[in-house]
Amino acid sequence: MSEVKEITEKLKPKDFSTDQDVRWCPGCGDYSILKQVQSVMPDLGHKKEDIVFISGIGCSSRFPYYMETYGMHSIHGRATAIASGLKISRPELSVWIVTGDGDALSIGGNHLIHLIRRNLDVNILLFNNEIYGLTKGQYSPTSPEGKITKSTPMGSVDHPFNPLKLCLGADSTFIARTMDRDPKHQREVLHKGSQHVGTSMIEIYQNCNVFNDGAFEVFTDKSTKAEETLFLEQDEPLIFGKEADKGIWLDGSQPKVVSLADVSKNDLWVHNENDKFKAQLLTTFFDNPAEPEHLPRPFGVFYSEDRYRYEDAVEDQIKEAIDKKGKGNLDEILSGKNVWTVD
Repeated sequence: MSEVKEITEKLKPKDFSTDQDVRWCPGCGDYSILKQVQSVMPDLGHKKEDIVFISGIGCSSRFPYYMETYGMHSIHGRATAIASGLKISRPELSVWIVTGDGDALSIGGNHLIHLIRRNLDVNILLFNNEIYGLTKGQYSPTSPEGKITKSTPMGSVDHPFNPLKLCLGADSTFIARTMDRDPKHQREVLHKGSQHVGTSMIEIYQNCNVFNDGAFEVFTDKSTKAEETLFLEQDEPLIFGKEADKGIWLDGSQPKVVSLADVSKNDLWVHNENDKFKAQLLTTFFDNPAEPEHLPRPFGVFYSEDRYRYEDAVEDQIKEAIDKKGKGNLDEILSGKNVWTVD
């Protein structure tokens, strides 16, 4: 009998496209994110049937309909809880959570921080457009102070969340930032997040061209991008600027912008993804009146560490219980040990 060999063709991005009409507003940044996710999927080494996308509620949460994988459009703010249950019961699956700044940081904030501290091996894509888009333009937990919206006609008085700072405070083992209008960088960050064993949190700046157009234009427009963005690369000095002539220097724990005409590259802050203290500093590179100078916004992997995963710990505990007490009997568990007879 001749040997029969199984031939498996490599998946292509189009294999992850569904027959569903994509129902986002024309020009929405979600289109770019969908395209990049579909582009990287074939390179991650998973079968389509082993990939699951779970979303909550919001514009971003339509995502599972457009991915030719398993998926669930779930409950507002609870995608993290549902994904946790799935990963614990089926740890071999590649689980992706798609959420927005409102879904994840408002009603879902409590679930988010507990998923992160438990460090399940899942990937979170947080689409941040600093607005509620699906419900037509109310301010969100990441809207800047003074933001005028339908629900804040005099300007928001809320202090906004800094998503990556929040997640690092919850002991996240991987935090990163990218943007919808930089496809190449977006794909690189998605790859790195998928390779991380543990919870990867990727914040994606996403333009809502209907209710918050241009919120991140300073980071994406060709005329300002080089001066306003700082791309992080492992073991490389922090350099930016149109002529790559500026850098970040640490004066104790205070980051400062310096000219490379005055300071050597060897004296600049060198990025280390495993340095939590410096990662905390990077998360504070925001427009802040209290800061002595304007700093560029960082993009890339801020921090990464290896820590035990919740699902692994649960599996180990189950094995230990079986070793000590045997496999158990469901009927006996349901009936219990304390019984009595009624005459």
